[in-house]
Amino acid sequence: MKKSIYGLTLDQLTEWLMDQGQKKFRAAQVWDWLYKKRVQSFADMSNINKECIQLLEENFTIQTLEQAVKQVSEDGTIKFLFKLMDGNLIETVLMKFPYGYSVCVTTQVGCNIGCSFCASGLLRKSRDLDAGEIVGQIMKVQQHLDEAGNGDRVSHIVVMGIGEPFDNYTNLMNFLRVVNDQKGLSIGARHITVSTSGLTPKIREFAEEDIQINLAVSLHAPNNELRTQIMKINKAYPIEKLMEAIDYYLESKNRRITFEYIMLQDVNDHVEEALQLAKLLQNKRHLSYVNLIPYNPVDEHDQYRRSKSEDIKVFYETLKKKGINCGVRLEHGTDIDAACGQLRSKQIKKVLNQMLG
Repeated sequence: MKKSIYGLTLDQLTEWLMDQGQKKFRAAQVWDWLYKKRVQSFADMSNINKECIQLLEENFTIQTLEQAVKQVSEDGTIKFLFKLMDGNLIETVLMKFPYGYSVCVTTQVGCNIGCSFCASGLLRKSRDLDAGEIVGQIMKVQQHLDEAGNGDRVSHIVVMGIGEPFDNYTNLMNFLRVVNDQKGLSIGARHITVSTSGLTPKIREFAEEDIQINLAVSLHAPNNELRTQIMKINKAYPIEKLMEAIDYYLESKNRRITFEYIMLQDVNDHVEEALQLAKLLQNKRHLSYVNLIPYNPVDEHDQYRRSKSEDIKVFYETLKKKGINCGVRLEHGTDIDAACGQLRSKQIKKVLNQMLG
């Protein structure tokens, strides 16, 4: 199966073309056709010689995703279900904000992290996405915006879809370098956020990268007992190890980290947990922001409910009184399959039920 050309950084594309006997400037030309003119076929690259076009067609493909389902929310949020070349399904979400269009991308087919409240882990990971398949999500969404004819562009990216990005580290970093490249899509590093459930060795590695991408950590609980209960990754990387890695990141980057905290009714939303969270982050509060997330219910995890609005408010106010920067995430797409992985899970079940008669 041919790989997506979107998986190559400009340097990698340049090296590959030169290895094939092409001139160095060809890479810049191809790159411009891919990301500025956004052609859908190599044959449309009118200033590229036939030999180079043939090389590209024999070794790469541009299209690796096919739109299977598109859900449109009343608030303008669009959730895409894309079919990969091997038949697997992934989700990508387009959200409109006052500051521009943000896309949430998926990095794996399924997820092995196993958070007990999450729809993404209902189907275990079958494979990683390659860099081209991750970039391809941005390109398909940008194509959707291009077709509207308003001149809109993807300006922000959150790597918070299905899968653990740091469990697919090499492909993640290639993706980030492609979309951040100023000669291509030129999406600013400070407009890109990667979220991790807490793979501490990779947080340390990420701290040493020469790129200023934002980091978010899915914390969801302020103590080991509770976090292990809802996030099994905490057994491998307990809070103490996680905080040590975060301190290393903060020392290396001096950049703010966002801590994501999903609000689960009568599980992690008491004043007691708010006080524990404030204490946990006290020595790093100047570079911390807590994002309180109202829970999107998942049928298969019916033991969890969304925290009451008054409890979220008290939790928020408790953190603020302790000097912790925090906010409550604005909701998008609540009238469609809002929870990450929910649309994919439902679609696969639908197909299986049809097969089983």
